[in-house]
Amino acid sequence: MRRREVLAGLLALAANPAVARTAMPLHGEPRDLLSPPFVDRDGRDLTLADFRGRVVLLNIWATWCAPCREEMPTLDALQARLGGPDFHVLPLSIDRAGLEPVRRFYDEIGIRHLDMYLAEDIRAMLAFAVVGLPTTILIDRVGRERGRLAGPAEWDSPEAVAQVQSLINERSQ
Repeated sequence: MRRREVLAGLLALAANPAVARTAMPLHGEPRDLLSPPFVDRDGRDLTLADFRGRVVLLNIWATWCAPCREEMPTLDALQARLGGPDFHVLPLSIDRAGLEPVRRFYDEIGIRHLDMYLAEDIRAMLAFAVVGLPTTILIDRVGRERGRLAGPAEWDSPEAVAQVQSLINERSQ
């Protein structure tokens, strides 16, 4: 791709109103996804297979990551709005100190609707091909990756809610 084409594409994107853009870049075709083991707040061993049948917004984050901390209330609001038998926000912490820093952080900022999950940092980052935090992956009901965003977002924005709701309403292919 030539430099001029790239610049033209960026200018076209910048010229469109934010409402016209999707919240997360979606893949043309669903992608298979690995799942390293992780634990919940009670120490139960889980994988993404335990969430089959639901759309999942997997957010890989850490308490020491400033952008992660900033977006966490929007993930909490998204879970409060859409969470249930068809959808789940899965905030997967990779804090090396365990779940205690996550508990403290949730208490500090008033997270009320998100569950706690913890994975081994290197193992999770390799399995999910994470190159920076936060990384958020949209997963369909059969466990396939449908979209990915590196960096923070406003997950309770109308655009993000509409995008997730669209996948919730979609029947498995």
